[in-house]
Amino acid sequence: MPDRRTCTNGGVPVEIQLTINDEPTTAEVGADDDLAAVLRRNGYTGVKCGCDGGVCGASKVFVDDDVRMACGMDARNADGAEIETIEALGTQDNLHPIQEAFVDRFAVQCGFCIPGMVIEAKALLADDPDPSEAAVREAIDDNPCRCTGYQKPVEAILDAADRLRGGRSVAADGGPAVEPPTRADAGDGGGDADE
Repeated sequence: MPDRRTCTNGGVPVEIQLTINDEPTTAEVGADDDLAAVLRRNGYTGVKCGCDGGVCGASKVFVDDDVRMACGMDARNADGAEIETIEALGTQDNLHPIQEAFVDRFAVQCGFCIPGMVIEAKALLADDPDPSEAAVREAIDDNPCRCTGYQKPVEAILDAADRLRGGRSVAADGGPAVEPPTRADAGDGGGDADE
């Protein structure tokens, strides 16, 4: 059985140049490789593959600032592209506000589809910082999720929009966050403590 990465150019894989999460990378690519396979082989396992045909939504990444399904894109067509994966958004210790909202709103179930939803949410909120619920549902409608029923991810994206606009925040338990007292609440020392 031939190696899946064997190309028609004498059976030798080709090299392509990518910038993945701001890191210049040379990747070996075979004729049948999609971008998701190349990214996963290079350690970007947040890119999920649910279909091998570009219809699942789980493999969404930014390719030159456009959201694309990496499992439906011939990797050779990404040569020279700038790629941003879910790994670029935040870390376990320093989550992006969208990721925080997904956690705080209990929108993560099995987690398989979530990277694609978070990427799509980032794109949506960049274009529309105050989307309607209908706009959020439309943005993630091509990302099948069998666990959540979509309500929690929709709530999370709307919450993330508030967070990114500097609005309200939610505590990790899903309840309202207690805001620290302002200087006016605590008194600035200029008034009577009994007032």
